[in-house]
Amino acid sequence: MLEVSHLKKVYDGGVEAVGDLTFTVDPGDLVCLVGPSGCGKTTLLRCIAGLLQPTAGEVRLDGSPVTGPPPGMAVVFQEYGRSLFPWMNVRDNVELPLKQKKLPKARRRELVDSSLEAVGLADRGAAFPWQLSGGMQQRVALARAVAYEPEVLLMDEPFAAVDAQTRADLEDLVRSLWKRLGVTILFVTHDIDEAVYLGQHVIMLSASPTVVQERLTVDLPAERDQLHTRADDRFTKLRTRVYEQIQAAKRGTAPTPTI
Repeated sequence: MLEVSHLKKVYDGGVEAVGDLTFTVDPGDLVCLVGPSGCGKTTLLRCIAGLLQPTAGEVRLDGSPVTGPPPGMAVVFQEYGRSLFPWMNVRDNVELPLKQKKLPKARRRELVDSSLEAVGLADRGAAFPWQLSGGMQQRVALARAVAYEPEVLLMDEPFAAVDAQTRADLEDLVRSLWKRLGVTILFVTHDIDEAVYLGQHVIMLSASPTVVQERLTVDLPAERDQLHTRADDRFTKLRTRVYEQIQAAKRGTAPTPTI
């Protein structure tokens, strides 16, 4: 579904943010990307989304090169407050990209209703973003992405600005929506536990200029919950593995043997 091939991004002034990145995401997968702070995760995601032009290499979505924002892709950003229009109510925020798709009004209404219900905000359609908590605002941003019916959903540290309890609820919401919709998700996070809890695979990135340090398969049960999954011995071993690799990336040392 998603192919990143020898992607390289150098900013003006010679700052090399992404070195030589190659990886793939299969249809219907939920893949998490983690790496040291400043390793270029957001730059990578913006290149994948067609918002930045890479210096070298390419991104392909379903076999076609990404040269600009592709119609089959949606993005949920970390700064949810900036992605929602404060003068528009929740329904209008969710509906906005559907108007760009020129969908009939009845179909737009149907998609808005179903997506708001999916994120637990069916009764908040008339509210404005500034009347909602941070977690609810991020649910609105997620509802907007879901209503768009994307083939691929990119998420850039979407829960970094919310409290721990809300974050856990949103993590479970993402997994629920992923299983329900069958969408392909690439989820960027700096939180190691979150990456292991959410993903089928975790791609660990090196320090900048970024390359793939390791790709880890998360062999936890498909049904997960915040209490029992995180208490599982296998979860502990997997998160320890990711942590070791991130520390090795920071030091610039070779990856340790696989577990």
